[in-house]
Amino acid sequence: MTEQLAFFSRVTGSPAGLQYVAEFIQPALERELIDHVSALPLQPFQFGAYEGKRRVASFGFRYDYTLRRLQPAEPIPGWLGPLIGQIEAYGEPSTKIAQVLCTEYDTGVGIGWHRDKPHFGRIFGLSLGSSCKFRFRRAAGEKWQRYTLEAEPRSLYMMSGEAREVWEHSIPAVEAKRYSITFRTMADRKT
Repeated sequence: MTEQLAFFSRVTGSPAGLQYVAEFIQPALERELIDHVSALPLQPFQFGAYEGKRRVASFGFRYDYTLRRLQPAEPIPGWLGPLIGQIEAYGEPSTKIAQVLCTEYDTGVGIGWHRDKPHFGRIFGLSLGSSCKFRFRRAAGEKWQRYTLEAEPRSLYMMSGEAREVWEHSIPAVEAKRYSITFRTMADRKT
């Protein structure tokens, strides 16, 4: 497993379980992926009765905030297959991507503090188009412990362990249009 995860590097001072790799893909593939994502029937993010400013498309599964449960979504598009294979090859031996979320952040759009739903296991995020400040926080007594990762275009991060389960994350308003593709495994529900 150490050889497989050597692909990722832990950033000094970052939350345990947060790993990062710069230049995960080449610029030509980045342009191709942006073209694919921008051609999707992206819809405003729905959070129950509220509508977010970012636009999304879910594949495999989507979380329904009104019903509070996972719902089936369209199958994962074939154009993501090689990229998923590359991510799965570098994850733990059991890595199996089951859900993909494609997101478009227009200039001035971000995402508030949250943790991904517990139905999901490891989270892999590919940044496209422009960089963003990927912020983390967790309660530390009466104060917050904070960390910010500068997620560069074409980079990939992975969240597991504490970074995934204890820390919240957010993205402040982006300065230029940004796309992301989030790849999720399903949580191991042995209990």
